[in-house]
Amino acid sequence: MIKVGLYSEDRTLQTLLSSALGKEFNLHLEPDEDGMNLLCGDCDVMILDLQSKHDSLQQRIGCAQRLIATQVPAVIMADDALRSTAFEMVRTGAFGYCRRPPSIRDLKTMLSRAFENSSLRQQLQSVQQRLEAPGICDLLIGSSPQMQRVYQLVHRVTNLNAAVLVTGESGTGKELIARAIHNLGSRSSRPFVAVSCGAIPENLIEAELFGHEKGAFTGASGAREGYFEQSADGTLFLDEIGDLSLFTQVKLLRVLQQMEFSRLGSSRLTPLRARLIFATHQNLDKLVAEGKFRQDLFYRINVMRIEAPSLQEHPEDIPWLAMHFLHQYGKIFQKPMDDFEPHALSLLQGYSWPGNVRELENVIQRAIILAPAKTVRAEDLNLNIEEAEANINDIDGVVDIGDYHPAGSFERRLRDYKVKLAVTAVRENNGNKTLAARSLCISRAYLHRLIRLAEPNPLPDTLFEQNLQEAANS
Repeated sequence: MIKVGLYSEDRTLQTLLSSALGKEFNLHLEPDEDGMNLLCGDCDVMILDLQSKHDSLQQRIGCAQRLIATQVPAVIMADDALRSTAFEMVRTGAFGYCRRPPSIRDLKTMLSRAFENSSLRQQLQSVQQRLEAPGICDLLIGSSPQMQRVYQLVHRVTNLNAAVLVTGESGTGKELIARAIHNLGSRSSRPFVAVSCGAIPENLIEAELFGHEKGAFTGASGAREGYFEQSADGTLFLDEIGDLSLFTQVKLLRVLQQMEFSRLGSSRLTPLRARLIFATHQNLDKLVAEGKFRQDLFYRINVMRIEAPSLQEHPEDIPWLAMHFLHQYGKIFQKPMDDFEPHALSLLQGYSWPGNVRELENVIQRAIILAPAKTVRAEDLNLNIEEAEANINDIDGVVDIGDYHPAGSFERRLRDYKVKLAVTAVRENNGNKTLAARSLCISRAYLHRLIRLAEPNPLPDTLFEQNLQEAANS
């Protein structure tokens, strides 16, 4: 519920707004300027009526300027005669101007946007303060429950010499999780070697991993250390482990079983001292069932599993990540950046991010290059604006405000039907939310929001059917 303060002497206006704004707004009335100063600290948005029988216009303008200085979003209400004065107030910092007498629909929209604008700015300030605070992890960023779970698992395995399997979609930061495990553990001063198994040709993978002696194969003009030796007492990160051939899987399994290996062309065994972390974007359980990945190797590497969440699963972390990339690449490009416009941040949170954090990183880099000033605008993001704004509208219209629609209303029935579709799609896809979102042609983030609506107070199927039948008959 949005707390709105009204500073006005007009009792008719007070009565009108008290009854017309609805349940989503909590209106507080204050005709006295001293009381208004106290009200500002307790309200999300303020409405200032420029019309007054007791104050001069200059006194009212001064009051508006003091209100703007409090950083509480202010909506200036004035008739046509004072419209130019109201516009000047907006130019100097007020959020917006509303004609008097007001259109209730337009006023409610403006109050909601003012509250959203203020909330986003406070969120960005909090993000900026925490990013600048000492001790913040430069690798893993986010405060959502999904990321908190990742942090907990990372801390549990940092000093254990056990195999870790990091899974998740491409671009979710699996290597960053591996680096966090390495940096927080006792091996942090030792080498961290990252290898993408899918990027090495099949005929070279064994020599790259285990090394080779001179003359071991055609073109081997000298001896060479493999990645296992280069890792020494540090950490070896094998990314895209699911891309290994069955032949190489056998070789790797033997190393894990014996904890030693030998270079190609040599019979001398070398102890395996490195800590191993594996990662893949593929479903290894499915590959095992299809015979494309050895089950015994799967058991060896799947001692501890950490799931890297897709960005759609924790959109509340997008401001943190966006601000981090804004500052990071602002320094790299020698173009210091300060902030995002609130609408730009809304678009970032409404976008589906099929490329996850990696795509967000690229979008922010491009926005820094395109932005003419130190603040990133919506047009600098070069996103699919239609999709992002559709998701924002869906969230605002169905999730945030939907709870205020009375039971039986058209809006409530529509919301309930969408929730029903989302829950049914998840069940039909055996709990796979990505496939469920695709089947409904919506983003996964929006699917999660619909599911969360069903969780606290799920509606019985009979009520859904009743609502649908009533809607069909009406």
